This record gives sequence, C-alpha cells and structure tokens, in this order.
Amino acid sequence: MSLIGWIFVILAVITVAGGLYKVYITAYKMPIGKEKMKRIKARQAEMEAQEAREKEQD
Repeated sequence: MSLIGWIFVILAVITVAGGLYKVYITAYKMPIGKEKMKRIKARQAEMEAQEAREKEQD
C-alpha cells in the first residue's frame, strides 16, 4: 500500500476514534432539573400503580 493509502487509513481511524470519544464524553451530561425529575418520578409511580392494577384484574 502506498503512503497515500496509509495516510487515508490513519485519518479514517482517527476520525472514527474521535467521534466515539466525543459521544463518550457527552453521553452522561444530561442535566435534569429538580422539577422535571419530580415529574418523571411521579409519572413512573403512576405507571407502576396502573400496571399493578392491571395485573390484579387478570
């Protein structure tokens, strides 16, 4: 393989690695406000209660 070919391969590997690194460092940075978290927890409790009622009916 010529030098140009190796340069393209190295650039492709660097591009893929950089993209994966970017996803990795931003994956866990999802700030959720306290009010929104309260609504999420309330909705989750509501859904669990509804599922329990449905399970009792069966």
